[in-house]
Amino acid sequence: MDEALHRLIEQIHSAHLMVAMAVTGAGSQAVAWLLGVPGASRTLLEVVIPYSARAMIEYLGHEPQQYVSPETAIALAEQAYRRALYYSGQWAVDRIQQALTGELPTAHSPPTAVVGLGCTATIITDRPKRGDHRADIAVRTAAGTMIYALKLEKGRRDRAGEEGVVSRLILHALAETCGLAMTVDLGLTEVETLEVMQDDPVRRLLAGAVKTVTVFPDGHMVVDAPVRGGILPGAFNPLHIGHEQLARVAGDILGTEVAFELSVHNVDKVPLSAEEVRRRLAQFAGRWRIVLTDAPLFVDKAHLFPGCTFVIGYDTARRLVDPVYYADQESQMRAALADIRAVGCSFLVAGRLVEGVYHTLADVPIPPDFADMFRAIPESRFRLDISSTEIRAGRREAT
Repeated sequence: MDEALHRLIEQIHSAHLMVAMAVTGAGSQAVAWLLGVPGASRTLLEVVIPYSARAMIEYLGHEPQQYVSPETAIALAEQAYRRALYYSGQWAVDRIQQALTGELPTAHSPPTAVVGLGCTATIITDRPKRGDHRADIAVRTAAGTMIYALKLEKGRRDRAGEEGVVSRLILHALAETCGLAMTVDLGLTEVETLEVMQDDPVRRLLAGAVKTVTVFPDGHMVVDAPVRGGILPGAFNPLHIGHEQLARVAGDILGTEVAFELSVHNVDKVPLSAEEVRRRLAQFAGRWRIVLTDAPLFVDKAHLFPGCTFVIGYDTARRLVDPVYYADQESQMRAALADIRAVGCSFLVAGRLVEGVYHTLADVPIPPDFADMFRAIPESRFRLDISSTEIRAGRREAT
């Protein structure tokens, strides 16, 4: 380790960071460097190297679409961040207990920032590689996620050389997270590239780069995470008490959490803009989990969320079994229902007031051989005659 790198790591150790890291493919040298400078116990909470496919799947909780990609680096960083929050919280409790017993001065201050870092890379090995030699590093903090996408020149370095560049980039990312003035010379050639960007899952979804974005009540977003249990789809323009009460009742009936789902594209409508998506998401902040998709049809939703139960209203159930919405082809309607059932999905249906008449699942002409896919929510459990359309109309009249 050269002197400049040693000084940089000393500053990182003094920057009041608490870091959990997950690195795979390359980047282990950065861990050795961090541990090789006194003060590492102030900085590193955990280092995980999920090198095999099975280890990666176990760490993430799902199999990534690509093992080396910005999305996988972000997923690693997100998981590391959650673990860092847990471990740093326990660290603070231990420190307080030690201070109370006189083992530490009470003026000792806890770290000011919690960090999750994920690195996934593919570099030179003992087998020829067709693709690029590259690394994707993501750094997750309370402020969001930064991504460092590095593309290396094949044949320029040996494995140790490429490992060194990736590891230096990890330290560079940590230094930027600390706000340090010192930077790391990566020694890149003219044809090598480093792209640094702020992660924006919403725009990636709109661009078709990811399939789903799960937004949690605290605002953090996870791309392409598995969703289980109940799902309540809708436009939520606006979200109202009827949606929320329906989610609670459906959750009680199903015995599981119900997440909301908003498709950024709806049949026969212009796709939502990023700004409009964020406006609708703001309604759920601090209250509910919502999943963004680009799946306007239930057959598309079912393939995204196999085994889930969709919570819908009478009017949606009616459209679901109406051949009119399948180019007047009953065979297409039946094929769609069969496809939905094949992935283990079903429907929980609430009654709805339509043109002054209250309708329930019993009024939906479901083909008998698909009746087992539908369950009714009793009127005694849920009835609230309110709709987003009426709310919007009322607001227009008020203005």
